[in-house]
Amino acid sequence: MPKEQLYGIHAVHAALDAGELEEIWVATERHTDERIVPLLEKARALNLSIHELRHAALARKFNTDKHQGIAGVLLQHPEPDFTDILADLNGQGFLLVLDGVLDPHNLGACLRSAEAAGVSAVILPRDNACPVNATVRKAAAGSASRLPVCTVTNLSRTLASLQEAGFWLVGMAGDAPQNIYELDLNMPLVMVMGGEQKGLRRLTREHCDYLAHIPMAGAIESLNVSVATGICLFEASRQRQCLKTAAIV
Repeated sequence: MPKEQLYGIHAVHAALDAGELEEIWVATERHTDERIVPLLEKARALNLSIHELRHAALARKFNTDKHQGIAGVLLQHPEPDFTDILADLNGQGFLLVLDGVLDPHNLGACLRSAEAAGVSAVILPRDNACPVNATVRKAAAGSASRLPVCTVTNLSRTLASLQEAGFWLVGMAGDAPQNIYELDLNMPLVMVMGGEQKGLRRLTREHCDYLAHIPMAGAIESLNVSVATGICLFEASRQRQCLKTAAIV
């Protein structure tokens, strides 16, 4: 199996902090860059191998010209296991399920929003969905290393397990009668978002306890999935933060 790669300053920084990297590659023209020098120093402190290539050669090796002068090869660690995540949450928390997001930039943006909104973990289906690859890690700006991301074989069974553990599932659908802002999201919550083309699949939709939509003005019928995910996650985060504040007062 080929080793997983990543590139970009934020992605490499986060992977270094998480202890995920096996080696570092840097563009010869950028090795004195003030944003890259601290990364190289940290890599040396961790006894990682550091290799230099000219900018164009680095782009060929990592198949991208958006590497920002630095890239890395990941250690082969097993990804987080759903059973372990469920046990650690103990019936509490805030999760995001992405049902078939295919575009790596959308997935990366969703992971970035999830971390910022305080999501405990992200769950992805193994089939018909984008994996967490180098493009996703670059778009996620480090969130893919800091946030548990779990891939499951049977999403329907996973959703049923979450319900059995005490979580409530809120699925987002444009034709849903309920407004996301009308829902009480102060509960053990799983926010379920559909893919770019078809939205929520039928079985996923049937598992949801609530279906809701984002109200919109004008003639626009739908939003990009990463934008919609950010809106929904931060509405849940706002409600949960308000509850904490009220409890303190």
